[in-house]
Amino acid sequence: MRLWHQSLITRLPRQQLLGQHRECCALRGKGWGKNHATVNYVFSHDPYKLYQYHCLVMDEMEKRAYKPNLTWRNPAYRGQQTSAYPTVTEIKITTPIYSEHDATYLKECLLNLKSKGITIEL
Repeated sequence: MRLWHQSLITRLPRQQLLGQHRECCALRGKGWGKNHATVNYVFSHDPYKLYQYHCLVMDEMEKRAYKPNLTWRNPAYRGQQTSAYPTVTEIKITTPIYSEHDATYLKECLLNLKSKGITIEL
């Protein structure tokens, strides 16, 4: 799995959007720090950035009338099987949230989606 370029979140089809939510939940929980080639860059950033990204995903889900569990709106929450962060320091949101989400990454994501039969026009 991957984190899609953040500019694509509002354009993702249902399956990819809901998959993105599951990926964020997994990464915030037991998956934090577990080696995976397509998301390793996430671990070089403060976990709060993943929370910020996840909020974008949940915002879009809610716009589409999906109801993500509100406990994920707590930046310290890490799921039912992982202890919450004891302290969380809010950091200012950047655009993009992840510096790795550059133009090259956007093209890579669009090609990946196209290989799945999904064409997104920007």
